[in-house]
Amino acid sequence: MKVLAVADSDSYLKWAACLLADLPEGCDTDLVVVRTPIAPSPEQIAASISGQVGERESPPVLSARSVRRLAERGRPDVILVACTGPVVDVLVAEVLGDLRPRPVFVSGLPGISVPATEKAWQFRSGCDLFVVHSEREVAEFGEIARRLGGGGAVGLARLPFLRSKTAAARGGNRVVFATQAKVPREREGRERILLALAELAGRRPELDVVVKLRALEDERQTHNERHHYQRLWREMGEPGRLLFEAGSMHDQLMRAAGFVTVSSTAALEAIALDVPSLVLSDFGVSAEMINLVFEDSDLLGTLDELAAGGFRTASAAWCAANYFHPVERNDWAGLLSGLVLSRSRVPATSLLDGPEFAAARRRARLRVEVPPTMLRAGYKAKRRMRRYLRALT
Repeated sequence: MKVLAVADSDSYLKWAACLLADLPEGCDTDLVVVRTPIAPSPEQIAASISGQVGERESPPVLSARSVRRLAERGRPDVILVACTGPVVDVLVAEVLGDLRPRPVFVSGLPGISVPATEKAWQFRSGCDLFVVHSEREVAEFGEIARRLGGGGAVGLARLPFLRSKTAAARGGNRVVFATQAKVPREREGRERILLALAELAGRRPELDVVVKLRALEDERQTHNERHHYQRLWREMGEPGRLLFEAGSMHDQLMRAAGFVTVSSTAALEAIALDVPSLVLSDFGVSAEMINLVFEDSDLLGTLDELAAGGFRTASAAWCAANYFHPVERNDWAGLLSGLVLSRSRVPATSLLDGPEFAAARRRARLRVEVPPTMLRAGYKAKRRMRRYLRALT
């Protein structure tokens, strides 16, 4: 089975690399990054594929047209479209949709997807297989699929980086805070987190307290980050002893004595490695905070508990229902093989094929076809023109 994986950002690249490494032996796999404004830097690419794809060379960053030519030459049986929703839709519907023979299109979400959303399903409804990572997610997206239609099968895969459970090195000397670009959104909330981390560092001088960044200040990531933690720390006058590091989360956790986040998927990596953890609840527990899934996990706690070093162990019952299900329950690889071998397979039907979605697809196509520097220049010119016209009225 020949599989081509296409990613568009750091988190989706890591997910794609993990899934490729998890395929059965004998599969012929290729991994590329499609060029968009959020394409990862060379350093982010190296961190995303570290330890996941053996001796594979760093994946190239290609234009959408180059991805199309690669698919035409390679004729893959499967294309894993590991991208943000609008990019998945435009690649499957327009850039790659008329390949013959038509490959099996696979997509999914790279981390915690509770609660399931209609938008996530709609963007990926042109794909034949939608991969999620807990039985709860399968049930929720299955209900959306039955209600809205479109799309293909919903498959279960344990998050690939949770497959092998190897405890972190005992005697770790660091506490790792995993940032999340989207939450908390406000500056004040982020300042409170940094101050609690600094208080912990002051109380526990034997520990290195590390703010694990998803991206450096000049790097792009899946979601824009208005108040970057390292820049914010400088603006606060650096009132304490904190370290700011990028790179591999796994490497950080292997040296960790504790882990904290607001909602990052890295919490699952910490659980898998038996690192005592804390999920902050000070900003609410809700779908908007992307931490609703951690209810009943025994991990929810406060900034005061963080400052005191109050880390916890996840509930075994919660783990079984959320992301740590037995490996024999995974069915995505079997569903994928069945789709590849089926002679009577009916391609998935996208819910976004109507004329009312044409303008959104045109905008998405610009993101994958126009070089990012030109695209940003165009956006700036458009904003300047709008300001100019407003000034005339």
